[in-house]
Amino acid sequence: MMEQLDKGYLFTDMGALEVAGTEHGIVSVTFVENVDTGAACVTSVVQQCMTELSQYFGGRRTTFAVLLNPGGTDFRRLVWHALRKIPFGQTKSYRDIAIAIDHPRSAHAVGGAARRNPIAIIVPCHRVIGSDGSLTGYAGGLDRKRWLLEHEQRVLAARG
Repeated sequence: MMEQLDKGYLFTDMGALEVAGTEHGIVSVTFVENVDTGAACVTSVVQQCMTELSQYFGGRRTTFAVLLNPGGTDFRRLVWHALRKIPFGQTKSYRDIAIAIDHPRSAHAVGGAARRNPIAIIVPCHRVIGSDGSLTGYAGGLDRKRWLLEHEQRVLAARG
């Protein structure tokens, strides 16, 4: 029997986020143009994720506790795990992540894994930048990446 995939939507200053998951964890958080009006959000994990994301956007949360269950290859999951270790308000380069996962020559592959990250914001690929400090690709678009990084700086500044 196929597990029930629940979806919920969170409306942010950057557009709608679709949160999808099962009782075993969140499988995706993605920016969407269209909302599934028939979506049911009954899974407590999806509800928890939406609450935590609301707190993040409200400046009241800097880390996430919700259970994640992304698909992906072993290498991608290794990269995504490393991305979750980047502290709120900080950035790392693709090369930094490659070194952190003990694959120092795989910065390009790290970029590919970050690009395929199915769980935006919680797995913070927006915190990964080019070695020269430039904002590089982001599945949600560079404007959203810039907004997220600036949001985190505003939250930290407000906390003193």
